[in-house]
Amino acid sequence: MILRSNLLRKMIVGILSSSLLLGAQVSFAQSTSNKQTTQQAAKKKVAPKTQKQVRTSTTRAKSSKAPDEKRPSFAAAMGLRGNQDDLNLKSSVALIVDRQTHEVLFEKNAHAALPIASITKLMTSLVILEAQLPLEETIVIEQSDVNAYPGRTRSRVTQGAKMTREQAMLLSLMSSENRASQALGRNFPGGIPAFVDAMNAKAKLLGMSQSKFADPTGLSSDNVSSPEDLTRLVEAAYQYQVIREFSTRPDYSIMIGKREQKFVNTNRLVRASDMDIGLQKTGYISAAGRCLVMQAKVVGRDVVMVFLDSVGTQSRFADAVRVREWLEANPNPESIRKL
Repeated sequence: MILRSNLLRKMIVGILSSSLLLGAQVSFAQSTSNKQTTQQAAKKKVAPKTQKQVRTSTTRAKSSKAPDEKRPSFAAAMGLRGNQDDLNLKSSVALIVDRQTHEVLFEKNAHAALPIASITKLMTSLVILEAQLPLEETIVIEQSDVNAYPGRTRSRVTQGAKMTREQAMLLSLMSSENRASQALGRNFPGGIPAFVDAMNAKAKLLGMSQSKFADPTGLSSDNVSSPEDLTRLVEAAYQYQVIREFSTRPDYSIMIGKREQKFVNTNRLVRASDMDIGLQKTGYISAAGRCLVMQAKVVGRDVVMVFLDSVGTQSRFADAVRVREWLEANPNPESIRKL
């Protein structure tokens, strides 16, 4: 009886021990599984976030590049680039006109109407002057001026910078400052829309039948004109001494915030005093290529030079020198036609 009781007790203890051991194993397994699940979930939460940051960064880096850097100029798309001429000019389009007689002395693809980039600023200055707005009035560069063409231009003219309308015009004509030009248009009565309307009205009045203006800076490729129209614009701008003086000033220093900033003329021929230049304006956007208009005196002859879509940063200036040398060697070229 006692032996049977002891045997029964051992059997019950064994069963209980096995149950407890199995429960512990199950609990441990569940704990381990839960821990692994938690770790995996944590990894899943972190991994997508890290991958998302990488993808976003990569996308921004690609999109931060100017989208039109690889876009061909309008002249190149029209097949005008690379055409040969007697002067071996690097500009796709050129027109040389005697200011006094209106005789065309040289032309190359002169029929084309193309984007003119910052040559636009001559019209901007014309509209400002003819509106008789006070040149001594202070204007302030606003965020809208900075953001007008984000990523398209760099400038030391920062938001909050203060200058007179006259100083803004000087920076616009001399160093082709886009934010100063935008501020000039924005401070026109009626703002940018009214200013653009005034630009196009002036173009029509000047007989610029192949021209259209869309903004005061020239950063828009919708600002287009032909070489013949540009000679009319140069002639109209030349009537204002302030435009002649500002466009041919070698440099100018102005306080931007608490720092004095020195700006220089975008035309190296002006800075080097290589030619007798009375008025000039450079321009560049990818759609227009490198552009230049000038009034200059060569061997006593008063000429207007127009160069559009020049390839290379210095080639438009080299083209002007080629024309000067050609006129010096041939002071009385045969007239091609009259404008």
